[in-house]
Amino acid sequence: MKRLSNIIVAAAVSMMLTGCGLYNKYEKTVQDPADPFGTSQDIASATSETSIAEMSWREFFTDPLLQNLIEQALENNTDLNTARINIEKSEISLRTKKLAFLPSLYFSPQGSISSFDGANFDGAKATKSYTLPLDISWEIDVFGSMRNKKRAAQAALLQAQMTEESTRSNLISSVAQQYFYLQLLDREMEILIETDSLWKASLDTQQALYENGQAYSTAVNQQEASWLDVKVQIVSIKRAIRSTENEICSLLCITPQHIERTHWGAGEVYHTATEGQRLFEERYLKIGVPAMMLEHRPDIRLANYYIEEAFYNVQAARAAFFPSITLSGELGWSNNSGFVNPAKFLWSIVGQLSQPIFARGQINANYKISKLTEENLKKKYVQTVIDAGNEVNEAIADCQAARAYHQYYHRQVEVLHEAYKGTHELMDNGKAKYLEVLTAQESLLSAQLNEASNLYNGAQAVISLYIALGGGTK
Repeated sequence: MKRLSNIIVAAAVSMMLTGCGLYNKYEKTVQDPADPFGTSQDIASATSETSIAEMSWREFFTDPLLQNLIEQALENNTDLNTARINIEKSEISLRTKKLAFLPSLYFSPQGSISSFDGANFDGAKATKSYTLPLDISWEIDVFGSMRNKKRAAQAALLQAQMTEESTRSNLISSVAQQYFYLQLLDREMEILIETDSLWKASLDTQQALYENGQAYSTAVNQQEASWLDVKVQIVSIKRAIRSTENEICSLLCITPQHIERTHWGAGEVYHTATEGQRLFEERYLKIGVPAMMLEHRPDIRLANYYIEEAFYNVQAARAAFFPSITLSGELGWSNNSGFVNPAKFLWSIVGQLSQPIFARGQINANYKISKLTEENLKKKYVQTVIDAGNEVNEAIADCQAARAYHQYYHRQVEVLHEAYKGTHELMDNGKAKYLEVLTAQESLLSAQLNEASNLYNGAQAVISLYIALGGGTK
């Protein structure tokens, strides 16, 4: 008998030593790709102190009206509130996993009435018995199954928090981009209204020349057609403004209404200098050390927490191969033993060990699936880092291109404006044909709209860079 006990103890110790790895904590083992953001000079020359990702969204967007819209969106947006609710759900789930270490306790009163020797309820006295126990059950976490499930729940909570941060930064980006798009539409409206006035004056001039026999009706018709095209564009811009305002209202979870905004160019993302508009300060393109930037993006942190959860799920699946130990018992009062009345004190304790032997391959399948899931998430993490680097690289390229385009568009507007004035004066003196005037004014309008559109593209690129680097989470 003593020898048998020694064998059981030795076997138990052996299983515990085999399961020691089940208590290990997660440590990141996936290697980040080298130079995920590329070899841009703007990245390589920067330091972490200059990164725009360190700026809060209030520092980055200084327009008070835009700040007010972002604050409303952060408070009311449905997707963001859903993400917050998911955090609360994860917190509840984690608390449940922590409470699993404690014994469960149930109050289970029972009662019965019985009779013997053919007696019935009308004649013989029935026997009454009852039990008033507290049932206790306590699973002993010897091989870390519950511990790993708790740690997996902690990783799931962190995932919910990262999802909320990601939703938050994307929401800020969406509101800001829609706001700047409204400003662009306002600027285009100003250009078109000014053009409408100038082209109407040109039409009146052509009409007067025609009435005096100095121009053909075709010149009047061509001029009127160009003027009507401007009218059509004005209607289109008005419709786009209404649509964009509705988009912002949807993000803010409010009914459709007018959106207050500042005039074009008043924001911090672009400025007006004496020599003309310049797009960005150098500090916007100094993004910091690439390795540091990985710490700011919520999607990269989220991908890492997915791996962490999978790691603990693997540990929990592995723990299923080992025995589970459960202590159960009863404590209370009962008169059910020998029909004693009044009741006597009742207690019992039972220990149970359950060792899986054959579960139709389910335990082994669960373990293999959890291992494959972990491996897949590791590959997805690397892809997430690569995609993040690509986003940053693209945003920087867009910023640089917009800044380069601007000097050409701005000069083009100046040149075409002078050409339009000169051509119109020549036509008034009978030295230029109406087609030359039409060409000059249409070229000027196109250049003005292109300049405004490029400024918006530049602002959009800076916002994209800010978000790509993990900005907007503060």
